[in-house]
Amino acid sequence: MSRKLFAALALLFSLGLAQLVGGPVAAATASEPGAAQVRTLYYDSSGAAEFVSAVDAGARVWNESVSNVRLVKGQPASIIIRADNGWPRAYVQRLGQGTIYMGRQAVREGHDVIRIAAHELGHILGLPDRRTGLCRDLMSGASAGTSCKNPNPNAAEIAEVESNFGRNLRSAESYAGVFAEGGPARVSR
Repeated sequence: MSRKLFAALALLFSLGLAQLVGGPVAAATASEPGAAQVRTLYYDSSGAAEFVSAVDAGARVWNESVSNVRLVKGQPASIIIRADNGWPRAYVQRLGQGTIYMGRQAVREGHDVIRIAAHELGHILGLPDRRTGLCRDLMSGASAGTSCKNPNPNAAEIAEVESNFGRNLRSAESYAGVFAEGGPARVSR
């Protein structure tokens, strides 16, 4: 069987398997045997209201930063993005799957919308909050202040996502939770 045909069959099988088991929708592709797999995670930003372009920009940041996972707008989506009037937050069901709320409160206070989107997508990709106060740390979130406009992950954050989606894909069940900015989590599902 040719390599291209084998790769196409493997992709179709993985998409069907993801649908069957209800896990995160992730397509794995590899052009050569032994090559790193690229997992595609689909997101739905139709409920993101005025934040759709910021979400797309945040996804582009991750796509330009990491090599083994791709965020693509489309269906069937494992990442749902909505807008509301609270603080930004992510409800992560498992690695690569969850719901993000783009909260208007942070934007009203002056936080950068693309940084917010990239930060919340970082949670879906397996990164926790790290309130370092440093603008160079994407996962420092709001602790970096409203003057911080950096939407890019640092080298350690990139390496962690690459590891999360590497050959030995971290157990999807081991990473879940609610990640809320702005103090104590006062959020409900």
